Amino acid sequence: MKIKCIIIDDEPLAVKLLENHISKISELQLVATGTNAMEAYKILQTQQVDLLFLDIQMPNLNGIDFLKSLKSKPQTIFTTAFRDYALEGFELEAVDYLLKPITFQRFFQSVDRVLRNKAKDHEEDFVIVKVNGFNRKIKLDEIIYFESQGNDIRIILGDENFLASKISIAELADRLQNKGFVRIHRSFIINSKWVSAINNNEILLEQFTIPVGRSYKNEFDRFVKIFLEKRLF
Repeated sequence: MKIKCIIIDDEPLAVKLLENHISKISELQLVATGTNAMEAYKILQTQQVDLLFLDIQMPNLNGIDFLKSLKSKPQTIFTTAFRDYALEGFELEAVDYLLKPITFQRFFQSVDRVLRNKAKDHEEDFVIVKVNGFNRKIKLDEIIYFESQGNDIRIILGDENFLASKISIAELADRLQNKGFVRIHRSFIINSKWVSAINNNEILLEQFTIPVGRSYKNEFDRFVKIFLEKRLF
């Protein structure tokens, strides 16, 4: 599966150069470009974005502050003509910090890190949670959904069994980013691979019906759009 990326930069020549670099790497797919933080925000609300090429010096809101404002951050490569922000960039766990003009060799070094991270993610197809005092490894494909119940998490498995663990649903959501799981309710995280049907306020996973929380409507809408694009429904 290709890595979907966007470019956010208010310099047309810089955008053109990055577009050219991206076109040379078959694993990358450019899905959109924008010139400022607000355009970036709108794109992230409607597109699946795996990798963000983000300029720092932009009007109204710079790239550093924009990335800080995101709750769920895609992998990010900063692109800038200034060295001054490098430390802040790496504190935000950016993949890399590229100084303009960006050569293809330097660009490829950054993208190679992303490709290696992706390969590692595919290897790590399990989650480890504490169950009955033991750290238990559970294959992600076996998990239908997680449900928060007080201080516990119920883990519903494909064989109709369930496990209980004392981990917060927020921590789980962070650990499961970009692994096919979607939080659609304050109490539920679902595995998209088990989805069989959807409507405006519910998702069906096998025989389980999961409600969509009002405050997670944006996440749900992005989820629906991605799956409609894949023609699963």
